[in-house]
Amino acid sequence: MNVPERVRWAVEVLDPGPADRVLEIGCGPGVAAALVCARLATGRLLAIDRSAVAVRRTTERNAAHLAAGRLEVRRCSLDALEGVPPGSLDAAFSIDVNVFWTRRPVAELDRLAAALRPGGALHVLYGASGPTAGERVTGPVAGALRERGFGEVTVLTGPRGLGVSARRPAGLT
Repeated sequence: MNVPERVRWAVEVLDPGPADRVLEIGCGPGVAAALVCARLATGRLLAIDRSAVAVRRTTERNAAHLAAGRLEVRRCSLDALEGVPPGSLDAAFSIDVNVFWTRRPVAELDRLAAALRPGGALHVLYGASGPTAGERVTGPVAGALRERGFGEVTVLTGPRGLGVSARRPAGLT
């Protein structure tokens, strides 16, 4: 499988453990899902995308992970995501999802804050060869995360990608 460098980097940043419960926002063709699921034993990945084509491609690429119960794929946007129990996720991540920097993602971040366990990580990541300068992307993302109460907000920059990581504080609702 040909894996883009930004996807390899994103999965390294995520660094899922074998029992982690993870949400991928905007799963695209399912390449990251395959890499994450390969690291899971008892953990589970919920991959979502608004595109029916992306959901189909992820499902086809990861049929074995679906059959093993490590992966669930749903067609929905993040702000419409339902059925994820409060505090049930250890981590969530996205790769090249623009909603986090192109507008105020209040509903999306509130949905993530509810789904993540206290201390759970959120990684909003982009490839290094994106369409715009890093600060133009990471500044609004970091600001939105702080505004919605996320803590330990860290800007990541490097030759393989850029993004913002944060954690859900214990008192965030």
